[in-house]
Amino acid sequence: MAKVIWNGTVIAESDKTIQMEGKKYFPHTAVKGNFFIESEKHSVCPVKGKANFYHIEVNGKRVNNGAYYFPNPNPKVKAIQNYIGFGDDFRVLD
Repeated sequence: MAKVIWNGTVIAESDKTIQMEGKKYFPHTAVKGNFFIESEKHSVCPVKGKANFYHIEVNGKRVNNGAYYFPNPNPKVKAIQNYIGFGDDFRVLD
């Protein structure tokens, strides 16, 4: 079971992750939503499409735009729709 840990807390956990371009993506259903705050930031990846972001806040500490997802990814990477990726600030364990 893969886990994402930040500030000593498991914020996502799943055995149904997707590996793509060196990053592990977790299903939306696998994240602990109380730590995720929708961000207004967006970016565009030429491979995956438009990304939306979340701020992550745990025990009073926050990482702005620390997690991201592609609500409507490009057709070639449709598998990551409804999955969340994490920035380098987060520890991902298998």
